[in-house]
Amino acid sequence: MSNYSIKSLEEYFQVYRKSVRDPETFWEEIAEEHFDWRRKWDSVLHWDFSKPEVKWFDGAQLNITENCLDRHLQIRGNKTAILFEPNDPKEEAEHITYRDLHERVCRMSNILKENGVNKGDRVCIYLPMIPELAITVLACARIGAIHSVVFAGFSSNALATRINDCDCKIVVTSDGSYRGAKTLDLKSIVDKALEECPQVSHVLVAKRTGQKVNMKRGRDQWLDSLMEQAYADFPAEIMDAEDPLFILYTSGSTGKPKGMVHSCGGYMVYTAYTFKNIFQYREDDIYWCTADIGWITGHSYIVYGPLANGATTVMFEGVPSYPDSGRFWEVVQKHKITQFYTAPTAIRALAKEKLDYVNSYDLSSLKVLGSVGEPINEEAWHWYNNNIGKGQSPVVDTWWQTETGGIMISPIPYVTPTTPTFATFPFIGIQPALMDDQGNEILGNQTQGKLCIKFPWPSMARTIWGDHERYKNTYFSAFDNCYFTGDGAFRDEVGYYRITGRVDDVIIVSGHNLGTAPIEDAINEHPAVAESAIVGYPHDVKGNALYGFITLKEVGESRDRDNLMKEINQKIAEQIGPIAKLEKILFVSGLPKTRSGKIMRRILRKIASNETENLGDISTLLNPEVVQEIMEAASAKQV
Repeated sequence: MSNYSIKSLEEYFQVYRKSVRDPETFWEEIAEEHFDWRRKWDSVLHWDFSKPEVKWFDGAQLNITENCLDRHLQIRGNKTAILFEPNDPKEEAEHITYRDLHERVCRMSNILKENGVNKGDRVCIYLPMIPELAITVLACARIGAIHSVVFAGFSSNALATRINDCDCKIVVTSDGSYRGAKTLDLKSIVDKALEECPQVSHVLVAKRTGQKVNMKRGRDQWLDSLMEQAYADFPAEIMDAEDPLFILYTSGSTGKPKGMVHSCGGYMVYTAYTFKNIFQYREDDIYWCTADIGWITGHSYIVYGPLANGATTVMFEGVPSYPDSGRFWEVVQKHKITQFYTAPTAIRALAKEKLDYVNSYDLSSLKVLGSVGEPINEEAWHWYNNNIGKGQSPVVDTWWQTETGGIMISPIPYVTPTTPTFATFPFIGIQPALMDDQGNEILGNQTQGKLCIKFPWPSMARTIWGDHERYKNTYFSAFDNCYFTGDGAFRDEVGYYRITGRVDDVIIVSGHNLGTAPIEDAINEHPAVAESAIVGYPHDVKGNALYGFITLKEVGESRDRDNLMKEINQKIAEQIGPIAKLEKILFVSGLPKTRSGKIMRRILRKIASNETENLGDISTLLNPEVVQEIMEAASAKQV
């Protein structure tokens, strides 16, 4: 299997050189040798970043589910494809074989078809981490419908926005969900969202919690009974390589969320190839990514990447702290997990707990540890490496984005020497560049700049749904002929990359990208609020937390400030979701502004982070006196 499985650093350099010198031949070999196509491509790659337009394997035909399911049936039909580990450890885990998964996906495909879903239609999936989520995703892909998964922690308002943006005609949800000790009511969130979405004709409801829900006659149907009756075979729709596979929304720094569109062919090739190498997957491994399928990590590295490789992939419904902080490690021991992929937020939270929670379990099955969602700080890296990997399982600190579709910069375990806080070398085929503010590439090592990618890769998003101009302006306008990631990075003397964080107004909280503008919009809707500015500040568990500086309409606003804080966070939870709540709120008489009226968030960031020694020149501000007032209020209150 040429170039498909990299075993040494020397081999990495050889394959990498080949992949950047002659990308078309390289990716053609990977695509031809390792996947089933209904028709071969006319051209491997056509691209023009000025438009921007990218086409991989143009003219090829395939169905991604034939590569994730059908082709495994003969050899791996009885192998576990999805291992479902429920929220409650007393509930039995479910082993879904490739044969069983294929059958359930076919049944779901027939149900969607019978409910009017055709090739190209959009299906909104608002489900907890239960098997029906993966099954529905794959069923959409099988019939050529475009799935749009919305994380089941989002509010009805956020859900309605996403349904309407891509004009979904059907929603798949469940009665409720379990999250730790809580039982959540998902169906009522969907009902509320659909008051704003008249085009949705059908809602399919999976049974999970058994709680009583309102079922609207003529629109809502129970999925379980439909599955029992559905026919267990469905021929896969033939798709063009460049047909959309899914839309996934990501927070923008301004305005509404961006619906990133990923295609069928290139996405399949790249996610499968990265999965195989970055997790060094072998046939009998049990791989576990703890993410939710509502995020890109779940799409690429719970569903498509692992299944395209015939892997056993774990779907975990629970949380790391329930019923206690040993839960992750109990699951590792129980299922003999070999690759474990999680977020720095979870690692930091667990590192605060007693080591007894770790030491009570046998973690000797682990071979690879992964980190995703944000750069992992040094302290968390060492705790993870020493206590979970016992110094024997390499930590792969992976950098990538919703927009990139797959991992872009990462060590390859047992191949790349790791260094805490560094994502190390670019993955095969990825050509990064550091740019200065004038738009020039910064060459050489020991340097820092804005991280761009100079050449297309197969899994990159092709557009923003319904708004190609925004796609161009967001990713391709800052630097000529480059994809701009929105991140800054440092390159050390050996060429390792360390991601230094966002350079725009997106804050990563617990691995979630949160745009500040939508949060500020939600706050500003409160009748007492005149203006607000949100910044991130370091948080020892979440990585970053949100700090709100808020001015009120009545300077002498006599309302109870504690209640006001609760109301503001409630408004944020309703508009966006609980993940976007503010950790700290400071009511101030004014915000520092330039003479053109722009809020100087840089100054607020320093105050929030308690780094007030060097605020730079504030004399040119419209209202420099307000800075001192905010600093004093922040240090006095220590909210």
